[in-house]
Amino acid sequence: MYSHEITATLTQLDEVAKQILTTYSNHRVFGFYGEMGAGKTTLIKALCKYLGIQNIPSSPTFAIVNEYWTHKNEPVYHFDFYRIERPEEAIAIGFFEYLESGHYCFMEWAENIETILDEECVKINIERIDDQTRKFTF
Repeated sequence: MYSHEITATLTQLDEVAKQILTTYSNHRVFGFYGEMGAGKTTLIKALCKYLGIQNIPSSPTFAIVNEYWTHKNEPVYHFDFYRIERPEEAIAIGFFEYLESGHYCFMEWAENIETILDEECVKINIERIDDQTRKFTF
């Protein structure tokens, strides 16, 4: 299922983000998997930084989706599906329209909507090794 594996410290996240976005340069939909505190939001911040977005707020847990803008004036959508109990809840917020926009969609807790994700979604699993080290598989 996963074809790449990187073990990195939190200080190396910029390089991990670069590798993910260059490896999957033709993809725009990314699902992030991992336990609470694994670093999903932190990695998404690094991905957004690589895309030229400044001042990334925290995860959109209560809003479900945050919209950020790149220096090229293109939107990036950051979803947090932690509180989603049924995929229909994601559909109700216009989830498919976001996916079909052609813009980056970064989804935390993607397992909560797994049944409505298609095979084009790049799945990124984050495993906590210790306080400073994570294993990324994608």
